[in-house]
Amino acid sequence: MSQAEGVNVKRRRVLIASTAAIGAAGVAAVATPFVRSWYPSAKAEAAGAAVVQDVSSVEEGQMIVVKYRGKPIFVVKRTEEMLATLESVTPLLLDPDSDASLQPEYTKNQGRSIEPGLLVVEGVCTHLGCAPNYRPDVGAADLGGNDWYGGFFCPCHGSKYDIAGRVYSGVPAPLNLPVPDYSISGTILTVGEA
Repeated sequence: MSQAEGVNVKRRRVLIASTAAIGAAGVAAVATPFVRSWYPSAKAEAAGAAVVQDVSSVEEGQMIVVKYRGKPIFVVKRTEEMLATLESVTPLLLDPDSDASLQPEYTKNQGRSIEPGLLVVEGVCTHLGCAPNYRPDVGAADLGGNDWYGGFFCPCHGSKYDIAGRVYSGVPAPLNLPVPDYSISGTILTVGEA
């Protein structure tokens, strides 16, 4: 074997490796826009493309936030204890039956939900649009002590909502937290379509 043949083999290996690397980069450059075309467009998302969320990992008493149409959507997996307070808090509420509030017909019940254990509401205070804090602690002294059964508190102007998103009487907020259109199939929550 001559020295010239050894150089050619090395050169060939370098050229093959370089061609393969450039080819892989080309495939990635072509595949990226193709895969991205499967996603909803910015216009569709702004118009309200449905948002899908698996809620199987949400623990009882925990809240997660998903974004839909630029708004936070609070998703709370309520405990049996939380559900038991819904009747107790009724006399303290402005609109306990949600007659004046925005929500789909299929959530016109005491828990304002399809499944009692899962609350889905817009996380925007109905007073001036601040984001309420999730305060599940029953009897919180700073929120009324014995009259606080857990729920949401808006720190901007002091509006309070129960664990179903129903507004307390005597606070600045005029309506319950809105319930968006949503559906639930097993552990898959879809916000934006019923």
